[in-house]
Amino acid sequence: MNRRDMKDDDEKSQSVFQNLDKTTLFQETRYFNSTPVNPRKCIQILTKVLYLLNQGENLTTQEATNIFFAITKLFQSKDMVLRRLVYLCIKELSSTAQDVIIVTSSLTKDMTGKEDLYRAAAIRALCTITDSTMLQAIERYMKQAIVDKNPAISSAALVSALHLSATVPSVCHRWASEAQDAIMSDNVMVSYHALGVVADSRRYDRLSTVKLVLKMTRSPLRSPYTTCLLIRHAAKLAEEDQTEASEPYLQFIESCLRHKSEIVVYEAAHAIVNLRKSAKDLAQAVSVLQIFCGSSKATLRLAGARTLAMLTAKHPSAVAACTVDLENLISDPNRSVATLAVTTLLATGAESSIDRLMKQISSFMSEISDEFKIVVVRAIKRLCSKYPRKHQSLASFLAGMLRDEGGLEYKTAIADAIITLVEENPDAKETGLSYLCEFIEDCEHTALAVRILHVLGREGPKARQPSRYIRYIYNRVILESGPVRAAAVTAVARFGALRPELLPNIRVLLGRCQVDEEDEVRDRAVYYSAILDSGDPQLMNDYIVNILTPDPIRLERALHEHLESEHADEPFDMSSVPLDNTPQEIDEVHVEIEPKKAPTASLNELYAEQLKVIPGIEKFGPIFKSCKAINLTELETEYQVKCVKHIFSHHMVLQFECLNTLKNHYLENVRIRMESAPGYIDLDQVICPELPYDKPGYIFYMFRFPVNPIETLGTFEVTLEFIVRECDPITWLPNTFTGYTDIYILEDVEVYGVDQFKINAPNDEWEAIWGEAASMEEASDTFALAHVDAEVAALAVCEHLGLSSSAIGGEAIKEIRGVGTWRENIRVLLRARLAAANGSVTMQLTVRSQREDIATFLVAAVG
Repeated sequence: MNRRDMKDDDEKSQSVFQNLDKTTLFQETRYFNSTPVNPRKCIQILTKVLYLLNQGENLTTQEATNIFFAITKLFQSKDMVLRRLVYLCIKELSSTAQDVIIVTSSLTKDMTGKEDLYRAAAIRALCTITDSTMLQAIERYMKQAIVDKNPAISSAALVSALHLSATVPSVCHRWASEAQDAIMSDNVMVSYHALGVVADSRRYDRLSTVKLVLKMTRSPLRSPYTTCLLIRHAAKLAEEDQTEASEPYLQFIESCLRHKSEIVVYEAAHAIVNLRKSAKDLAQAVSVLQIFCGSSKATLRLAGARTLAMLTAKHPSAVAACTVDLENLISDPNRSVATLAVTTLLATGAESSIDRLMKQISSFMSEISDEFKIVVVRAIKRLCSKYPRKHQSLASFLAGMLRDEGGLEYKTAIADAIITLVEENPDAKETGLSYLCEFIEDCEHTALAVRILHVLGREGPKARQPSRYIRYIYNRVILESGPVRAAAVTAVARFGALRPELLPNIRVLLGRCQVDEEDEVRDRAVYYSAILDSGDPQLMNDYIVNILTPDPIRLERALHEHLESEHADEPFDMSSVPLDNTPQEIDEVHVEIEPKKAPTASLNELYAEQLKVIPGIEKFGPIFKSCKAINLTELETEYQVKCVKHIFSHHMVLQFECLNTLKNHYLENVRIRMESAPGYIDLDQVICPELPYDKPGYIFYMFRFPVNPIETLGTFEVTLEFIVRECDPITWLPNTFTGYTDIYILEDVEVYGVDQFKINAPNDEWEAIWGEAASMEEASDTFALAHVDAEVAALAVCEHLGLSSSAIGGEAIKEIRGVGTWRENIRVLLRARLAAANGSVTMQLTVRSQREDIATFLVAAVG
């Protein structure tokens, strides 16, 4: 081989995308203005454009517009590959570039031409740049494309309709007739996409959706994808309807377990596992999944093992029959399948088999991804609660995993499991804390180190030898970053407050921290030193041990409002901010690995943003509580209304979310007429000026609470008033004629006592908290509950109060413990004891509060 050949090989080995930058590419796109153009060179340049865009390169509007108009010159070329790349580039640039509408005529020409290779791609590109004003011009062509004999063209039109429905909601309704015909197409994808369009056109009309699903379940469908989509709609209807009317949906899903297509069989089994409540009804689905576990196809084995693992969390007894098949999967070459099999066996097996299974899974832990390692950790966490006597071996296994390499999410899952073990099992406290101390010596994640220090500060003083943990905590002050050092100072202070014998040494350590280079660390050290030096037990309890933490989101908002108000020069009142006592619970029912979703705003943040439209809302102060939305209409009605009660210190705002499901009606001046409960003072309402089809609108009604808490219990009679204007059946725009006034009767809105309280399970030692409240006002009463089982009754009481099940304790006599606040930031504590006798449950409820009328009010509200 000579030098020239070697040089050619080196040039070929280099990628054309290496060192690709935006400026150079702009220069290359100028070639599109040449006459004639070389299609091969143009294809290479367009490929670079698409590569750059898909690599996340952000183009300015001007840059995107320049490239877009340069690309439009290539419509003159007849090269098929080049033309299809042009369509792709138009789709990618349409959201950024200006005046993209200029290519509409060229795309319409290609869409209606004779070249099928152009038509499908042109339809997709055209619908990307189409809006409601242009839709009518291409509607006739789109309807023809939906019923076209070429499946690629028909699918392109149907998928484009689904994409268009995001900006033009009525598009699926307008093309539903053609899509209905396409459902019975011989092509599997056309049928699947057509059902998607028809179902989307009826998504707000339950009765119509029911008719569609019942009709399709009786029709022979050739496409397995269509059948899978139909199963999902049937399962959704069965979930919403718990009566006997849902039986046809269940029968259809069960019949699909005998389908010839494996994908349909799995979809049916998956639906039953997620739908059914009793283990008896799961037998057929479990049998199918058991067969999948023994399949020669790795995909079916993974599907079977994964779904059985999910089912184990809810019905472990139903999975017990698959033990032999799962045992065979432990040695599966696909480590994901083996991991799921072992975690399922851990959840369903006996205590004696745990050590053997742990030994088997440790042999391939290094070969699986962090996602599946987290599945293992969560399975072990459940075992810690199920078999407390095995805590030594389980904690040792978790500690070994903690030493391995892994990301923050994986390490956090392990730390969660050890922390839960420490909190739930007193025998494992010393062991678990030792492992946590060992981990923070080399912990690279600041947030996780801070959390573990908080746990050490809370649990360490209760241990038999608390002094042994102080060394690990103080090492963080010497070696770590500012946030970790600050958390370590707080943890050390808790030892001084709870263990008087360690107080002299703690003072010395805090004294050293007062010369730290970080402001936060110095301030905390001085603050805690002053409190400890005071020797006041109540002061130590309130500001070191049992700190009442305000809701951070509402605290930030309250501070902003205070600074922008006329009283910004006055001291800020922390007591006006509601407390954050909500325990963070991790949902571990579903162990399936789900794709990560983009973070979304919390419900409280969303409500706060919506309430900003109310003039003078800042005068009400911070929101104390937003209650769960309640439906004031049936789901099948033409106008759907939900109500959310927003509770403030002295005011209440009722937020009505209205949805118009009639596409031929356009509503204006939508308002609420309300018969207020006695004692309430009506303030104002913010109406919804217009309510088009399928777009939610909001109405806000403001009240002032009665002074007497008992008078706040009441019923509001609600009527919806609006002006109706008919819509043009072609454009679906409202006509120019004056509409007519109409009313719609809604369900009554009830205001309950528990709406005005936030009660949570106590996070720390309950007896100490309850004892400190002995000097408060107290109210007590005894109730006979309509239950025969004390545990069921306790769960019902917790649900009524918005409490988690962690608030329940005791065996024969159930005890519910709660700590919370009333809307005026009045602290309340409650203790309920439930006992079953002679076929009924008796509950003794005691409430302590700073005000007697509030304690009496809560007793009445619970009763």
